[in-house]
Amino acid sequence: MEHVHLAAEEDDLYSGYNDYNPTFDSEELDNDAGFQQAVRTSHGRRPPMTAKFPGTAIGGRALGTSFGSRMPMASSMGRPMTGAVQDGAARPMTAVRAAGYSSAMTRGSTFDPLGQSKGPAPPLEGKSEDTPDEKVKILEKKVNDLIEESCLAHGHGDLQLSLDRAKEAGRKERALVRQREQSGNADHINLDLTYSVLFNLATQYANNDMYAEALNTYQVIVKNKMFSNAGRLKVNMANIHFKQKNYPKAIKLYRMALDQISNSHKEMRIKIMQNIGVVFIRMGQYSDAITSFEHIMSECPNIKTGFNLILCYYAIGDRERMKKAFQKLICVPLGIDEEDKYIPPNDDTHANLVIEAIKNDKLHQMERERCVDMVKSSQYVELANDLEINKAITYLRQRDFNQAVETLKTFEKKDSRVKSAAATNLSFLYFLEKDYDQADRYADLAMTADRYNPAALINKGNTVFVKKDYEKAAEFYKEALRNDSSCTEALYNLGLTYKRLGRLEESLDCFLKLHAILRNSAQVMWQLANLFEMLEDPHQAIEWLMQLITVTPTDPQVLAKLGELYDSEGDKSQAFQYYQESFRYFPSNIDVIEWLGAYYIDTQFCEKAIQYFERATLIQPTQVKWQLMVASCYRRSGNYQKALETYKDIHRKFPENVECLRFLVRLCTDMGMKEVQDYATKLKKVEKMKEIREQRVKSAREGSARGTRREGSASSDSGHSSHGTSAKGERLSAKMRALPGSNEPYEASSQRDIDASYVDPLGAPMERPKTAAKKRNEEDEFADEELGDDLLPE
Repeated sequence: MEHVHLAAEEDDLYSGYNDYNPTFDSEELDNDAGFQQAVRTSHGRRPPMTAKFPGTAIGGRALGTSFGSRMPMASSMGRPMTGAVQDGAARPMTAVRAAGYSSAMTRGSTFDPLGQSKGPAPPLEGKSEDTPDEKVKILEKKVNDLIEESCLAHGHGDLQLSLDRAKEAGRKERALVRQREQSGNADHINLDLTYSVLFNLATQYANNDMYAEALNTYQVIVKNKMFSNAGRLKVNMANIHFKQKNYPKAIKLYRMALDQISNSHKEMRIKIMQNIGVVFIRMGQYSDAITSFEHIMSECPNIKTGFNLILCYYAIGDRERMKKAFQKLICVPLGIDEEDKYIPPNDDTHANLVIEAIKNDKLHQMERERCVDMVKSSQYVELANDLEINKAITYLRQRDFNQAVETLKTFEKKDSRVKSAAATNLSFLYFLEKDYDQADRYADLAMTADRYNPAALINKGNTVFVKKDYEKAAEFYKEALRNDSSCTEALYNLGLTYKRLGRLEESLDCFLKLHAILRNSAQVMWQLANLFEMLEDPHQAIEWLMQLITVTPTDPQVLAKLGELYDSEGDKSQAFQYYQESFRYFPSNIDVIEWLGAYYIDTQFCEKAIQYFERATLIQPTQVKWQLMVASCYRRSGNYQKALETYKDIHRKFPENVECLRFLVRLCTDMGMKEVQDYATKLKKVEKMKEIREQRVKSAREGSARGTRREGSASSDSGHSSHGTSAKGERLSAKMRALPGSNEPYEASSQRDIDASYVDPLGAPMERPKTAAKKRNEEDEFADEELGDDLLPE
């Protein structure tokens, strides 16, 4: 211990480390006269002299530096002595200083390694528009804008403005090319932009009937080998020559364009050949025109070419070839369905008037009469019956049900096959109109005429199904399947019937078989998911619903069902995702809105729940609970002023609501408002009226119960009904009581406050029939059958 020396308390152990010898200060050497003299003379090569104080070779004068007389040294060349820091800025001990460290920190400076105390960074310098690249970009943008303006002006019918903009675009583009050449970027010329400018300019010249200028511009494009596929523009040049009636030149250019277009562009080649044929007609060379048109009719027949070919044959007087050409013409498909061409579109009034005019004109009447009469008088009498059936189906497509029924009723006295077909469709029509007695009657008539008609058996099963005789309906569906094992409607309806009977496993087998036939049927997938849910297998139900959303990804009910299943499994995050998607596609489902609002309340985000309850208020403005939930969310989020305003608004709309008055009394009390006494008086009055009303209801119920006991078993059913009604009323009262009471704290929140008490009147989302006849019955639907190949053609 004798070698251990303790420092005094007042000594600074680290003082002096930042001090340095002023001899080593190189910043002021230029101003040091002694040093400069030593450099110029031989003094600088003399050995140093020892002295008590630091000095130079010139006498005993101190160094002429800014630190000359501040710190004494042991010798002129010795190590700088350590000790207390003298006046002036401290200097690090070594050349490598730690980041941000300085002994000056002990004197009040802050630790600032990033230099943030210097203030915010200067703003970024803007891009200079003087650079060659920037000038080129600006010019390119101007050229593109001018081309666009030229096209828009042409679209608006201002041909002169469109030409002016096209010319200006050409000038700008040439300036752009010169700019690139001056900057040494001639290899980077934008050929697409040059082509666009020239093509637009030529087009605008042609639109303004400046044909010479247009041809010159097109010639510039065509002669430039750097433009690919420019040879096609010879078609445009030929069109200009055609307008100028320079037909030989037009044919030459058309053929040159035809040679430069490959056979893969069949449609374009056909159009060019059609133009060549038209030019030959103008020149009176009908034989050459016929050659072109015959080639087109053999490759790709169309109405216009066929008509021109008939005219050419007429011009040369070839009647036989005219007949053949006319036969080819009437065989050309019109591109529209024969059955749909007289069905008027809903959005085009002019087209509707035209269709109404031609639907029953003299030509159409003559055609119909002659056609039907000729068929009826021929050996193809059955074909006439099929035509009448198709006529009825056409009426159905036009939604003219009365005409369809009248047409089908004419077959009641026909032979058995036609009678069965007509009766099947009549049963189908009456079922659509919910006239089940007539539907049952015609189903029996169809079965009597042809017992092996699966469509008639299905319609009969449907009429029995709506009468809730499910066992008998199942027998008809089974018989239809025995007659036609591929009848998907019968299999679908049989699965629904088993489902109603509670035979879930058999129903599941039916729909699994149906899924093997109809792989992408959304209805079948929905039924399978629903059955697995009823069989308490939610994982399988989720799997089927996941397959279903690949077919119908935007069905909000399917997404909501997935959310419900994930919620029942406890996976709130997945449930929230699917409920949110369902809300995005259909923001009016009250169950989805309620769940999302409850979710945000449960996760303590009451502000986000407000928007959902406000939407529920818009959907059900007469339901006070949604408005109470909006006010409750404001209250729980701490926005008491907004909550008070909301409660006041609710009170104006529902002055007898007890819960609203309770919260008004409580909020006014806590906020020290004078209105508390008025609301307290109203609350007492409403509570008293509520008690009187409940006593009256209780007295009426007791009287009804005594009357029920006197009437005996005959009226016991009505007693049960009253009990059911009162039970429902008690449940609703329980719902209202479940809302936060006036004695609950403001932050109290529970999902039971907003239990679902609304039943969606639309029922299950995907319970749709398989065919055109649709009927909803609680959660299930069944397919209504009609004559298979008539209403549902393959």
